[in-house]
Formats: sequence, structure tokens, C-alpha cells
Amino acid sequence: MTVDQQVPTAIYVRRGRSARRKIVRHWQLYFIVLLPTVQLLIFKYMPMLGAQIAFKKYSPRKGIWGSQFIGWQNFARFFDSPSSMQIIINTIIISLYSIAATFPFAIMLAVALSEARGKKFKKTVQMVTYAPYFISTVVLVSMINQFLNPTIGIISLIFKRFSVELGNVVGMPSVFRHLYVWSGVWQNNGYNAIIYLAALTSINPELQEAAVVDGCSRVKRIWHVDLPCIRPTIVTLLILNVGQVMSVGFEKIFLMQNPAILSISEVISTYVYRVGLTGSTDPGYASAIGLFNSVVNVILILVANFAARRIDGTGLW
Repeated sequence: MTVDQQVPTAIYVRRGRSARRKIVRHWQLYFIVLLPTVQLLIFKYMPMLGAQIAFKKYSPRKGIWGSQFIGWQNFARFFDSPSSMQIIINTIIISLYSIAATFPFAIMLAVALSEARGKKFKKTVQMVTYAPYFISTVVLVSMINQFLNPTIGIISLIFKRFSVELGNVVGMPSVFRHLYVWSGVWQNNGYNAIIYLAALTSINPELQEAAVVDGCSRVKRIWHVDLPCIRPTIVTLLILNVGQVMSVGFEKIFLMQNPAILSISEVISTYVYRVGLTGSTDPGYASAIGLFNSVVNVILILVANFAARRIDGTGLW
């Protein structure tokens, strides 16, 4: 071994000894980190081995490793099916609609609460807007069905007083998306605003004072001080939301579905459930659709992060 080769080796050995001494000295901290790391490996990374089912004709008798490898046939089967494009379009439309409706309202609520002067009023509004988040999905969908019931629903009865017949609203394809999105805004708006409120409280008060001295109105202070200061938070959350465009929540849509609106409400998550766990069970086909969904989400989050870095200089990494 030459002298040039010995020097890097000695550096690595010295670094290894230093790392071991640090681990021994702070073993309690490393032990605390070890537990969630093991949990992550067992429940997040090891299940990734099951993704190979998407490329196999899965047989429970043969297991994952013994099942016949069929390549891209499951993916081709999905894209060749007549309903595949409609399912993808439904998923994208509902996701983008949810982001467009939820994102600005959470920011507006956070800014409005930060500008509120009365502490009691501020806490009351926070509690009222945050409380719906604790309502379970099952209860929320039951409330929607009860309120919009054509005969006994309170909303239907109010409209009847004005001689307006709503009919079976939950069975109207044209209403489903609006019902799904705006009920989600009502339920999650207060919770989503918490992160922006935390970001607003970290703004240096001297910036606000300087804006007041310069004669800025409240609206101008919000536009030129508050929003630019929380822009990294906004961009980060927007990237995360874009990365979930193909992952519309399963529970709520599944509970709201009925045969009358299935063509407009069927999304990838509910379709995977139907083909994977009900009817003619086909785990390989369902896994292929789920894997396609995950890959698209990863691509979207990478593209969104790249665009944010190029345009604004802010991103997840």
C-alpha cells in the first residue's frame, strides 16, 4: 500500500473511532432514535417487497416469491380497460379541486386570525373552525346524508319553505364533487390554518412596526409583510399537496358513493379496493394500479419541487 493510499485509510479509521466514541457517550439518544427507525424499516420499507406482486400473477398458495412473473401485463390490463381514463380523470379533478378550494381558505383564515385583536373572539373562532376536524368521516357523511335527505333533511326543508325542491342531492353526479370538496373545506380548514398561524407568529414584529411607520395599511402589511414571510411554508405545503394529487382519500369517497354517481365518483383508491378485495379478487392487478398511483405521486412531487426551486428558490430539498 502506497503512502497516498495510507493517508485516506488513516482518516477513515480515525473518523470511525470518533463516531464510536460519540455513540458510546450518547447511547441514550441513539437508542431513542433506534426505535422509530426500526418501526420505519418494518412497517414502511419491508412492505415495499410486496410491490413485486404488481408484476406477477399472484397465487396465495405459491406466495409472493413463488407466483408466476408476468411483467407489465397487469399495467396493460388497467390501461386497456374502458374505465381507466375516466377513473384517472376523476381522481385528478377531485384532487385539484380540493387543493384549489382548501389551500387559499386556510391561508385567509390564518391571516384573519392573526390580525384579530380580541383574544376571546380569536380563541372562539379558532375553536369553532377547528372542532369539525374531530368529526369522524363516517359521522360527517351521515350528517351530509341526513341534512340533504329529500323528506326530512333540514336543508331540504329550508328550501321547501321557499318552494324549491332539491330532490335527491347526494345522488346527483353534477353535485358530488362540490359536496365532497366543500364539506372537506368545512371540516379541515381550521386544522390546516394552524401551520400558517404558527408561521405568522414567528414573523419579526419590527417588520410590522416599520410598515406602520411607512404608512402601510393593514391590507398592504398583509400583502407585503405577512405573506412573503410565510411563503416558504406555503410553498412547502403546496408541494406536498401536489404530491398527493393521485391519492384522493378513500374513506369519504367510498362512503359517499352510490350507483347513481359511481361514474363520476370512482377514483383510483376505491377502484383498487373493488378489484383487490371485493368481487373477483385480483391482488396483482390491484397492486399494479396502486404502484402506478404511487409512482405518479412521486413524479409530481419531484416536478413541483423542481418548479418551486426554479421560480421561488424554495423547496423541500
